Amino acid sequence: MAKKLVIKVTAGADAPERCSQAFTVAAVAVASGVDVSLWLTGESAWFALPGRAAEFELPHAAPLPDLIDSVLAAGRLTLCTQCAARRDITEKDVIEGVRIAGAQVFVQEALAEDTQALVY
Repeated sequence: MAKKLVIKVTAGADAPERCSQAFTVAAVAVASGVDVSLWLTGESAWFALPGRAAEFELPHAAPLPDLIDSVLAAGRLTLCTQCAARRDITEKDVIEGVRIAGAQVFVQEALAEDTQALVY
């Protein structure tokens, strides 16, 4: 079993089930003691902003703010540099604990030894 999990979520409110699955898997992995790095790309980039996750609704799914809090408590949450720039999101705009980083960092994390990468 991989000791590290890198998850890239590309979906947001445009594909709520896929989005929720990514955040759920990340939160469950963190709760299981796995080193998790969750990347927000595409439409999920909006969830790096305060209050945006609270607007997300999906029946029978855990609340997105709770899942994000779980990841932030014991994992890493990263907003894609280009995705942030396209949406005029800066470091001063994001939730505390969210970093902004680019493809080089994602590739480095995803190719690390004992790491499994998933894309939703």
